[in-house]
Amino acid sequence: MFSPDTYRWLADAVLTLHLGVVLFIVAGLAAVFVGAWRGWRWVRGWPFRLLHLGAIVYVAGQSWLGVSCPLTLLESWLRVRGLQDAYGQRGFIEDWLQRLLYWQAPAWVFLVLYTAFAAVVVLAWLLVPPGRPGRQPRIESTSTSTST
Repeated sequence: MFSPDTYRWLADAVLTLHLGVVLFIVAGLAAVFVGAWRGWRWVRGWPFRLLHLGAIVYVAGQSWLGVSCPLTLLESWLRVRGLQDAYGQRGFIEDWLQRLLYWQAPAWVFLVLYTAFAAVVVLAWLLVPPGRPGRQPRIESTSTSTST
């Protein structure tokens, strides 16, 4: 349906999206703790916290079930249609993104890492619960009225 170049471009887009998901999960946890310390209200917001928890629970659940990540499968499918090996010759950006995302280790290592990370995210819910923002500084009104 598409040209091989289009499939390769789409595979690179999926790889970039995948990196974004990983960064959201990892940086999101750091943001919760830093944000609680700095008083950032958004880190206690339910939408952010539910999306963050859901993302890592999904990843850990896939690992427990022995299911491959759909983004990895989609990228591989696109690469094959783009006349590339699933993880064959790559350009500079693609090579570094793949090195960041796809580590070589036994499956049990990822199971332990994902589960431990999910446990820390759950712990963050206890230490920095959503929906209860810290004290907000009181802003005094400094406006004055003048009559003429």
